[in-house]
Amino acid sequence: MQLWRTFDEIVIPDGGTSVALGVFDGLHRGHRSLVDRAVAHGRRLGASPVLVTFDPHPVEVVRPGTHPSVLTPLERRAELAGQFGVDAVFALPFDREMASWEPGEFVNRVLVRGLDARAVTVGRNFTFGRRAAGTSETMRELSTARGITCEVVDLLESGGETVSSTRIRRLLAEADVAAAAEVLGRPHRVSGFVVHGAGRGGRDLGYPTANLDLADHIAVPADGVYAGWFTVLDDGPIDGSIVAGRRYPCAISVGTNPTFGDSARSVEAFVLDETADLYGRLAAVDFVDHVRDMEKFSSVDELLVAMDRDVTTTRTVLGT
Repeated sequence: MQLWRTFDEIVIPDGGTSVALGVFDGLHRGHRSLVDRAVAHGRRLGASPVLVTFDPHPVEVVRPGTHPSVLTPLERRAELAGQFGVDAVFALPFDREMASWEPGEFVNRVLVRGLDARAVTVGRNFTFGRRAAGTSETMRELSTARGITCEVVDLLESGGETVSSTRIRRLLAEADVAAAAEVLGRPHRVSGFVVHGAGRGGRDLGYPTANLDLADHIAVPADGVYAGWFTVLDDGPIDGSIVAGRRYPCAISVGTNPTFGDSARSVEAFVLDETADLYGRLAAVDFVDHVRDMEKFSSVDELLVAMDRDVTTTRTVLGT
């Protein structure tokens, strides 16, 4: 999988490219159907499937400070795209100059000259160009005029509602990570380096946790306790029983730890039945199901009883 961040990094393969074009935050089931069509066009035309996304999010350039929380960081998008059969991901370096391009200029610079596109696939609600003047039908007209096959994919529906990144963010905010996983097609993931927290998990409670340092604007589920999976993403040996790249069942706490009066929100994972020194390692948690809301307990003993129940529930949910 190649990840291109500038036009200069693009290596156009023989046969040109078949482009899936969109923001693709989440790469959810609806996005997957669009990417699958682009891959199919690539096979038919002998062109290399390429996913084109935007970095940063166009809304952040047009209206700074208003972009939605990020479901899937760029590197994760590229990883997933590779699993879907895409050869390369081009993260368009979106800025105010690019935002001023008229739709025809966008097609000429990105699809014709930049990627030698032989096919392009977009969603029905896709917009592009200056002031979002271009629609999916505009893309069809401009592409066809330039000899590029264009397919417009209808939005996917599930449960009587459109499959969308907005819907997934709402479900996460409601703590319904199981429903969010259904729409995504996989559990929602957050990742970050393991850092030192308050230190009371292993010392005072007997539940040592991995505290993840998350990037800004990442979509995190509502405060509460969740069942999920923990994975160390980077390579190299680990001092302990955990192996990098292997997933382990975990209970995940999201929130401010109100029993202790903490003010900073954190995401901490207690990995079941394993011990390891994880500080400084890049790790991810995948949210499978909601266990309970975050609560303030009257004593540490009462908290420990609840944590014991959380672990039992996590085992049941994950089938471990």
